[in-house]
Amino acid sequence: MIKVAFQGDRGAFSEDAAIKLFGGNVDFLPCIRLRDVFQAVVEDKVSFGVVPIENSQAGSINETYDLLLAYPLNIYAEVILRISHYLMALPGEKLADIRKVYSHPQALAQCEDFLSKLKLETVPGYDTAGSAKMIRENQLEECAAIASRRAADIYGLEILAPQIENNINNYTKFFAISKQKAKPAERNKTSIVFTAEHVPGALYKVLGIFAIRNINLTKLESRPSKSKPWEYVFYTDFEGHIDSEVYQEAIKELEQVTTFVKVLGSYPQAE
Repeated sequence: MIKVAFQGDRGAFSEDAAIKLFGGNVDFLPCIRLRDVFQAVVEDKVSFGVVPIENSQAGSINETYDLLLAYPLNIYAEVILRISHYLMALPGEKLADIRKVYSHPQALAQCEDFLSKLKLETVPGYDTAGSAKMIRENQLEECAAIASRRAADIYGLEILAPQIENNINNYTKFFAISKQKAKPAERNKTSIVFTAEHVPGALYKVLGIFAIRNINLTKLESRPSKSKPWEYVFYTDFEGHIDSEVYQEAIKELEQVTTFVKVLGSYPQAE
């Protein structure tokens, strides 16, 4: 049986993503922090970790990008999950009874329109599913959690309001990370990180390496460097698998015009 780590309690969206990737016959290892997921993979406690990388509304999850740079692991796969939030409480509670709502800060923000209409007090927690678990274990009356439908099933809570997110086009992309490298698929994507020289035209040279080879960049994002103030690293995604000759040539030339390059992984592209 495959063992997979994720951040949060059982019923977290990361667990939903893992099920979508690997199926239901999985041995799960819930972790408190994102860093713990990476560490579990490094220490061979699990074969894979599943971590959120980007939300269609809130943008990139910066901590995940920093951990991808710090740890010697590969992006093995990606999956896109529709994020739908449900308001849930102890059995017998009514929506009119609720005074406080617990959830992850991002989930609270994504449901702000619904919450503001009801004038409910919001209490941020470290995890959506963890908030549902806390309400059940502590038998918190007049309190609700925002989490996934599956979290309500796991912790025996009743759904008071379904799909309360502000925008129905709310998706999160997750990466599966592993010591293993993914085999080429029909459609592939490669993620890299590099540091450009601090001179005029440096980034222009980098982009030219991909342009002359007709390599399609799908993402280019800068993040502050952890080693030097006011310098930046660039995270880039492009279509194709690193094992192909044209991409090998591109990386070799990239190494000549940058100060640092790391291939984070080549993996099947999510639909």
